[in-house]
Amino acid sequence: MVLDTHTHAWARPNRDHPWVNGPLVETVDEFDVDAVYTAEKLLADMDAVGIDEAVVVGYPICEWTDNWYTVQCVEEHDDLTGIVMLDPFADDAADRLREAMAVDSVLGVRLGAICPYDRMWETFDPTVSWLRDAIDETAFWEAARETDALIQILAHVDQLEQVVDLVESYPDLSYALDHFCHAGPEVPPEAALGALEPLAGDEYDVATKISEVVHRSEEGFPYADMHDHVRWLLETFGRERVVWGSDFPNVSDEASYEESLRWLEHVDCLSKNDRGWLTDRAMRELCGI
Repeated sequence: MVLDTHTHAWARPNRDHPWVNGPLVETVDEFDVDAVYTAEKLLADMDAVGIDEAVVVGYPICEWTDNWYTVQCVEEHDDLTGIVMLDPFADDAADRLREAMAVDSVLGVRLGAICPYDRMWETFDPTVSWLRDAIDETAFWEAARETDALIQILAHVDQLEQVVDLVESYPDLSYALDHFCHAGPEVPPEAALGALEPLAGDEYDVATKISEVVHRSEEGFPYADMHDHVRWLLETFGRERVVWGSDFPNVSDEASYEESLRWLEHVDCLSKNDRGWLTDRAMRELCGI
């Protein structure tokens, strides 16, 4: 079995759910897929490369907390699970999280720590620090605890102290850190990601995601300049807490879906059993699926 932990899908805009994220609409035009990329198209592409199941991560092409299509994906397709997007500062944040987690196959919530709060999912700015402020939203985190919600975070390597503060404040939650924490090959992994080492202990349930490698690497397939980062994460966190994800179709501007999966076969430290953990078992154990 192969489980892709990071994919996206979105539907046509309509009166109730218009496309409002202008920068993302422009980016979609650069992808090597249809401008409207539905769950059915995702499933067809998965089948073509041998991927059995996928996590659909909320796609903020509509208003960023509008999770209608993510919920529809998981309700209509048994092979898809979902991650929603919510505002932890909203007055009804805890209730909205409980409502989302009441949907079968919704696994948790994603926080865009790398995004300015007033331009959420429109642009990135690694100097922002609202994630640390969100620690005080205790009702939201209590709802996450009650519902066993996975907390998925997109943070930059320069923001890892904030991530550590959050995890240490709520150590009984499960976390997944996206996209190598935006580390790139220009800095050795121990320097770029070393701030995460306190979270590698057994007292925390933190997974690191070797996802979106296509855009992290400065080379073509098989993205060899990021292989040392994979090795460091495995040595630090163990294969039980390193998970692969494609970020398809976001990476389709530079790679095929097959390339975004098969590069793992070229990481010389990985056995077939290791790849089985990274591409399936680690995420299942993290989320209890």
